[in-house]
Amino acid sequence: MTVKKLTKSTPAAGVPFYTPAQNPPAGTAVEKGAEVPTLFTPFKLRGMTLQNRFVVSPMCTYSADDGHLTDWHLVHLGAFALRGAALTIIEATAVTPNGRISPEDSGLWQDSQIAPLKRIVDFIHSQGQKVGIQLAHAGRKASTLGPWHVTPTTHEVAGPEVGGWPDNLWAPSAIAWDQGFPTPKEMTVAQIEGLVQSFADAAKRAVQAGVDTIEIHGAHGYLISEFLSPITNQRTDAYGGSFENRTRLLLDIVRAIRGAIPSSMPLLVRISATEWMEWSGKPSWDLAQSKQLAARLADAGVDLLDVSSGGNNPAQKIVVHPYFQADMAGEIRAELKRLGKEMAIGAVGMISNAEMARSVVQEDGKVAGSQDGKVEVDAENGAKTKADLVLVARQFLREPEFVLKVAYELGVQVQGPVQYHRAPYRKERL
Repeated sequence: MTVKKLTKSTPAAGVPFYTPAQNPPAGTAVEKGAEVPTLFTPFKLRGMTLQNRFVVSPMCTYSADDGHLTDWHLVHLGAFALRGAALTIIEATAVTPNGRISPEDSGLWQDSQIAPLKRIVDFIHSQGQKVGIQLAHAGRKASTLGPWHVTPTTHEVAGPEVGGWPDNLWAPSAIAWDQGFPTPKEMTVAQIEGLVQSFADAAKRAVQAGVDTIEIHGAHGYLISEFLSPITNQRTDAYGGSFENRTRLLLDIVRAIRGAIPSSMPLLVRISATEWMEWSGKPSWDLAQSKQLAARLADAGVDLLDVSSGGNNPAQKIVVHPYFQADMAGEIRAELKRLGKEMAIGAVGMISNAEMARSVVQEDGKVAGSQDGKVEVDAENGAKTKADLVLVARQFLREPEFVLKVAYELGVQVQGPVQYHRAPYRKERL
C-alpha cells in the first residue's frame, strides 16, 4: 500500500505510513560516468538492484524478545538505511529456539515473529533501500551470553537461570566448543532433515515479511560450519567423512530455501573460507575446499558468496593483515571466473576506510575517485578486483554515515536523505 496525502512531497511507495520518498535513495551517485568508482555504481542480483556496493553485515545485538525484533532493531538498522547503505542484512536469526546464539537473539521459527520483522522491512523500504535477513543455527555454540556479560571471571555459557539451554545443544558430533562448554549431542538424520525444513519454513516467513534477500549463515563455527569441518564433523554416515558428505547439509538447505522463495529473490551464503587450522597438520576446512564449495553453490542457485573466515576452533591461528579476508574472497572469485561460474562475491573484514572499500571492488584496475589528498590510493591492492560487494560491520556501528563519509573522501557526490538536505556530509564542521 501507499499512503495518499495532500503534500508536495511524493509519499514513499509500498509502506503503511507517510514519509517522503527518497528519489533517488541516499547513497546514490549524483553524477554517472567513468570517473565514478565502482563502489558507487549499481549492482544487480537477480531481481534486486543496489545503487551502490555497500552492505551492512549481519551483526548480533542480543536485544530480541523471545526471538522477536523490537524498536531497538528498528532504530539501529534504520539508521544505516537512512544514510545510504544499499542493503542491510538483519542479524543471525535462528530457525529454531535452540539455534539461537544467545537467549536474546533474533528468531523466525514462529509466525508471531513476522510482524516485528515486517515493521523494520517497511521502514528500510521507505528509504528506497533493500533489506535481507541471515538465517542461522548456532549448533554447539548456542546458549551463550551477550559479550558485555563476559569477563575474565565469568563464564560465557547461558544457563537456564538466564533463559539458556546448555543441556539442549546439538551438533554434527559430540564435541564441545572449548573447555568449560557443554558437550553437544550428535544430531540424528531425522533431526538433520527436520532442520532443513526449519530453514525453509523460516525463509517463507521472511518472504511474508517482505525481505529482498536471504543469507544462509554457514560460517564462524555455527552449525553448518561445524558440518563442513572434518575436525568438528566426525560422522560416518551420509553427512560426514568425504567433502561431498560434509557439504551435504548446506547444499540441502540451499535447495530447500531456493524452492521456498520467489525465483527473482537472490540467495546469499556466508562461509568461513578457512578455519585457520592448517598449522595443526590435521585435515581441516581450508581455502581449497571453499573454492570447490563455491562452484557447487553457484550450480545450486546461490547468487552471492559472502566470504569470511575462522570461528570454528579456539585453537585457530589467524594470519592477520588488512586484506587477509578480502584476499581469500578474491581467490575464490578468480576461481569461479576460471570455471565459468556465475556467482557474485562479497568481502568482509577490516573494511574501515574509504580506500580499502574502494580497492576491494574497483574494476579494471582503475584508480578512480578523488586525487585531492583526502584519500591515499592503494595502487597495489586497488589493481585487482577482489569482490563485487563490501560487507561492513563494526565500522557502521562507529559511523552509521560511513557511506556518506566514504563518498566525501573519494570525491563522489551522492544523494543524502532529503530530510537532511541542509546538512550535507562534511568531515569537519564549517
